[in-house]
Amino acid sequence: MSYRTALAHVLTGAVASGGEPARTQGRFPRSGVTALGRAGLLGLTVTPELGGGGRGLAEAVEVVEHVARVCPAAATVLRSHYAAVAVVEACGGAWVRAEIAAGRHLCSLALDADGPDSAARRTGEVVTLRGRKRQVVAAGEADSYVWSSGPTGTVPGGCSLWLVPAHAPDLYVPARAAGPGPSGSATSTVCADPVRVPASALLGEDGDGERLVRDLVLPWLTELSAATDVVSGEGAVLVAS
Repeated sequence: MSYRTALAHVLTGAVASGGEPARTQGRFPRSGVTALGRAGLLGLTVTPELGGGGRGLAEAVEVVEHVARVCPAAATVLRSHYAAVAVVEACGGAWVRAEIAAGRHLCSLALDADGPDSAARRTGEVVTLRGRKRQVVAAGEADSYVWSSGPTGTVPGGCSLWLVPAHAPDLYVPARAAGPGPSGSATSTVCADPVRVPASALLGEDGDGERLVRDLVLPWLTELSAATDVVSGEGAVLVAS
């Protein structure tokens, strides 16, 4: 089954049914996100060797645009997920990438707009992260976050990126205040107070986070954000192929 056929099936089902509660009640579109995962669309951009769709940014934009016509909240969640997966696919381990490919793992971005405001300290093979991330999509709903911090070493300036599991002790969402995202996107603040992760959670090299954000995250976010701007009262029309 092609990704277009899979998308056509879930758009008129779980994704559409979750759109109205997201808009009117601020409810996270969990059923729609789960259906997207089962249809292989959360793993759309993961390598086929790990069970993913092997597709790129153009196909991700197409999926997000169609979802945005039916459920803006789910489209916003997908936007953050695909941008985060771009980093995880480049730098992450095989296990989490296979989980994403299988549709069992939702990622999100927990980055800082004006440089890292989170500290990182390494002790042996354990890294302690402290900080607060604002405007995180799927806060409290994602399975992991691509989290930015200052470097742990002596790298001047720069930042590092970590894959932080949502179930990590002392990682929490202090309030579900309405953020700038569409209703139901669970856009809120996430705090690490502090959170301890293994040193292997580092994505790329210590201090190389700015390059990863510039080369991977921002290009994906730019294109995917344009797709989520689609507004249609008629819903999506997708020809399966």
